[in-house]
Amino acid sequence: MGALDARLGDEVVRLRAELARHEREVRAREEEFGRYILQLREAVRKEKSHAAEITRSYVAAVRALTNAVEARDAYTGKHAERVAAFGLEIADVIDHDLSQDPENEFGFLLHDVGKVAVPDAILHKPKALNRREMGIMRQHPVTGHQIVCHIDFLEGKAQDIVLFHHERWDGQGYPRGLEKREIPRAARIFAVADTLDAITSDRPYRAGTSIAEAREEIARGSGTQFDPEAVEALMMVPDETLERIRNEKVLTSAASP
Repeated sequence: MGALDARLGDEVVRLRAELARHEREVRAREEEFGRYILQLREAVRKEKSHAAEITRSYVAAVRALTNAVEARDAYTGKHAERVAAFGLEIADVIDHDLSQDPENEFGFLLHDVGKVAVPDAILHKPKALNRREMGIMRQHPVTGHQIVCHIDFLEGKAQDIVLFHHERWDGQGYPRGLEKREIPRAARIFAVADTLDAITSDRPYRAGTSIAEAREEIARGSGTQFDPEAVEALMMVPDETLERIRNEKVLTSAASP
């Protein structure tokens, strides 16, 4: 029994030593894992800070371009901001992700950036444009696209909105004469938002209509001028939301200070 007890005692000592070694290894791994978590958290914090800084730079660039356009045509007031806000509400009804994509908001805000190249005599002409003048005016989507296509963070959707915002569902728009779903979805949404703002905003030569009247007029263009899906989405946006956008001064995240 003495020899057996000795062997058992030795085995217990060995097992305890091995257990202690495993415990030390576990603690070491836990400490290493803890350091890794701290490093990861710090990296995420720095990345978020860097991303926020980049976003602020993007917003500043978009605001500068938007202000440059609106300075040319002061009577429209905050047209770009209102259209962007209308467009985001319509987009949210169709697909929440569309309204959360900053590229769509940037494209809505910058849709008329090409008008910086349109002569004042044409841009501010109080009478109907002649054929030559209309041809020049209709180049502003192409000019705008040429401007934004050199801005890296506006690749893709924002550029498409600038280029295609005057296309029509029936193919009678410009500059490409695209039709139906050939037109990027965000540009189809924008067309409805742009018309809503044009109808409801006061102009020197006429007063804006009511939201209800604007809905009726846009509904008549469903399936010809406008994408039926975008028109249907507009009809689902509450009147009070549209009225708030119509009357407020600063409406979108990129346009706000």
